Amino acid sequence: MSKVRLGDTVKVHHTGRLENGKVLATSRGKDPLLVNIGSRRHIPGFEKSLVGMAPGETKTITVPPEEAHGPKREELIVKGLSKNKLPQNVTPDIGKAVWVVKEDGDRIEMTITEMGARTVTLDANHPLAGKTLIFDVRLVEII
Repeated sequence: MSKVRLGDTVKVHHTGRLENGKVLATSRGKDPLLVNIGSRRHIPGFEKSLVGMAPGETKTITVPPEEAHGPKREELIVKGLSKNKLPQNVTPDIGKAVWVVKEDGDRIEMTITEMGARTVTLDANHPLAGKTLIFDVRLVEII
């Protein structure tokens, strides 16, 4: 029986969750996910864990932050930013994403994570940075 190798394209059914059990994504009831192994279109630890699987095989994959969305980086957090510095069309609210123009003119998406009376904390980390992800997968086929 054929097994997944680097460069293969595969179809997998998956359910991804956090360590606390919160489901982040699932293909249950949908078409399977198409993954090109080694393309890095999906998190590296997920792709790497599919190598060696055979069609019909199931397993649970635990992906540490370093092989998922990376560790949470403190330098990507801006604390105590005056609400006046936010774009005028933004009504501050925790969890809201805002686009901020950096000094070099590039734009970066940040999320409001804390609010004070006159200030906000913005975070440019991926929302899943620093999180261990767990996937239940079933390899459907190697294309």
